[in-house]
Amino acid sequence: MTDADLLARHKAVLPSWLALYYDEPIEIVHAQDRRVIDSTGRSYLDFFAGILTNSMGYDVSAISDAVRKQLDTGILHTSTLYLIRSQVELAERIAKLSGIPDAKVFFTNSGTEANDTALMLATQYRRSNQVLAMRNSYHGRSFATVGITGNRGWSASSLSPVKVSYVHGGYRYRSPFRALSDTEYIDACVADLVDVLETGTSGDVACMIAEPIQGVGGFSSPPDGLFKAMKEVLDQYGILFISDEVQTGWGRTGEHYWGIQAHDVVPDAMTFAKGLGNGLAIGGLVARGDLVDCLTANSISTFGGNPVAMAGAAAVLDHIADHDLQANALARGNELLSGLRASGHPLIGDVRGKGLMIGVELVRPGGLEPDPGAAARMMEETKARGLLIGKGGLHGNVLRIAPPMTLTADEAAEGLGIITDSLAAIS
Repeated sequence: MTDADLLARHKAVLPSWLALYYDEPIEIVHAQDRRVIDSTGRSYLDFFAGILTNSMGYDVSAISDAVRKQLDTGILHTSTLYLIRSQVELAERIAKLSGIPDAKVFFTNSGTEANDTALMLATQYRRSNQVLAMRNSYHGRSFATVGITGNRGWSASSLSPVKVSYVHGGYRYRSPFRALSDTEYIDACVADLVDVLETGTSGDVACMIAEPIQGVGGFSSPPDGLFKAMKEVLDQYGILFISDEVQTGWGRTGEHYWGIQAHDVVPDAMTFAKGLGNGLAIGGLVARGDLVDCLTANSISTFGGNPVAMAGAAAVLDHIADHDLQANALARGNELLSGLRASGHPLIGDVRGKGLMIGVELVRPGGLEPDPGAAARMMEETKARGLLIGKGGLHGNVLRIAPPMTLTADEAAEGLGIITDSLAAIS
């Protein structure tokens, strides 16, 4: 059966809105380290890691061994109705790593579910359905998380269980404040936050949720310190601050273990997923104990915190620490950022990011007009040269570069060369 045959079957039984990359989508059938192989035997260097999920790469023996050891017990699942030792142990580690005082952890199966849980807790704790979110944000595909997603391309419905107000700050490149200095930009965004609170809400807002670096939004981020300044305002109103670390957590930004640490602030809650499982379905929330405990009804998570995911996640945390992958993410990321910025290509309007979260915004030469067509062509050209990258941004014109955190210097140089050659080809 060819990929074309599989694509036809895919279209027949799966939703039309289930996005696929490339004019001729590929099936990945084998992988090792940072390389994947499709059904035709073609090899690719992976610079998107399953949307930042395969954070350690592929076929990592320490992680596979931990999963196999759990499988050998015969127990894939028991449910949270029973004690799960590995769940308790992983929760203890994450609570300590979070820096949140008296933290507690709740495990889910995805980032969407983690953010949905955060909204449920915050609105219950504050007895309010009002939420602040960032423009150009993305927080998931559930009913509530779509309702707080500030990107039209991913917001399928105006209906929502929460009332959301959007504030400036997360996407600087096209912001009306883009020409300001860092300090002036922060002041302008904080003033906007105050104005939104005073004019667009009744004051008793439940929470503000923000990605330290906007993922789907094109790896955009504000100047360091914005969220500290915003939290000072939120604290005056008693509003909770939730940091969405689904893409920025576990050292990927290089400079810090959590993305929000760049802002020198401790949030009331953080959500996580993706890279913690290295491909295993896992998500969760770590937050102040009183916030986590505020529910007055019974609840469980049938699959959240299951023994297999817990075993794999614990091995991932060990692998990050044992191989100093946070430092590696910083070093390899700086190499890629420097190379991309040095190219001076007229299609490149902005190169941004931290560590191994890099966005390259493509524009029509000589201005700021987005060029989504160039981004689409780049996807095909890099694929043809053996490199997989991602695409995003409000206008679909941003290349998303996020290799596994185990990326080597040689692989970084190889990928950079392919991107440079591909830019030349589409010119």
